[in-house]
Amino acid sequence: MTAVSRDAEHRFSKDNVPAIRLLAGLGVEGDTHLGVTVQHRSRVAADPTQPNLRQVHLMHAEFHDELRDAGFDVAAGALGENVTTRGLDLLGLPRGARLRLGAEAEVEITGLRNPCPQINAYRVGLLKECVGKDADGNVVRKAGIMGVVLRGGEIRPGDPITVELPDGPHVPLERV
Repeated sequence: MTAVSRDAEHRFSKDNVPAIRLLAGLGVEGDTHLGVTVQHRSRVAADPTQPNLRQVHLMHAEFHDELRDAGFDVAAGALGENVTTRGLDLLGLPRGARLRLGAEAEVEITGLRNPCPQINAYRVGLLKECVGKDADGNVVRKAGIMGVVLRGGEIRPGDPITVELPDGPHVPLERV
């Protein structure tokens, strides 16, 4: 992990902090998206009883590098992620993969973050960089992955992340 971030209010970016505490079944302590049911404003408006499959947002620092190369000054937490990683192919993980963060915490991956138009309010033209197409014309979402907290614990930049892949055929991530 290169950074951890949280914000108690519904703002686009999250502040980097020295540590965050993950709470089993809820998310990041002190973060606006904490809860058993969905906390994202548009999803609450549609159906506030939906389960919160977006308790923790993880993003790879390599994406920040890619954005900087495209002319966008983006740092850890700027796109709303709670955990910033480096050296881990987050987008290539299958649904149900489990990430052990630090000594205690464990997060199960539920899907891809679906970049929203708010990204362009943060930096004009940024949404175009967050969503692309592969060689076959399929939509590729690059703005990180989402997960639920299976086991809580405190995590900090520099803590290790280990991956446990699910048994059976691996199901590619879809937007959640």
